Amino acid sequence: MACNCSNKVEEVRELVDLSLIDPIIEKYGKIKGATITILQGVQEEYGYIPSESLTYIAQKTGMKEAKLYGVATFYTQFRMNPVGKNLILLCQGTACHVNGASTIEKAICEELGITEGETTLDKIFTFTNVACLGCCSLAPVMMINGETYAKLTPEKTVEVLRNLRKEAQSEMEGK
Repeated sequence: MACNCSNKVEEVRELVDLSLIDPIIEKYGKIKGATITILQGVQEEYGYIPSESLTYIAQKTGMKEAKLYGVATFYTQFRMNPVGKNLILLCQGTACHVNGASTIEKAICEELGITEGETTLDKIFTFTNVACLGCCSLAPVMMINGETYAKLTPEKTVEVLRNLRKEAQSEMEGK
């Protein structure tokens, strides 16, 4: 289900310090078959795989950039875009679908001003749908940073999101 949120704003990408991945390239760049290991290291460093890092890795190792991109986009473990502090996974499995996952998705989109696959400008939330979270008896369900929220209603969903936003903003003010 797509949600057209009128307050959606384009994200401005930050410059990435590619020298941070030099130790990863030095350690694994000459090892045949280490593509996944290198990409895992890059994602661990930045929280995602910046597209410019693929060019950098290719230049430093002699690997084909197209191969790196193919691996990075094939495996679901890899993210090509930054994710927010709170990663929202909304279950779209049969039980959740039948029990109102579409209304939960609408509530998330409207509350956060983003659509599925996007990150809020303040980088507090990233929202994505998943096929199943394996909590069918608790449907509809979302998971945020490993914590499961069950038997959701749109109102309960908004309350959870607002509480997490308050927590994140308090943490940022405390720094």
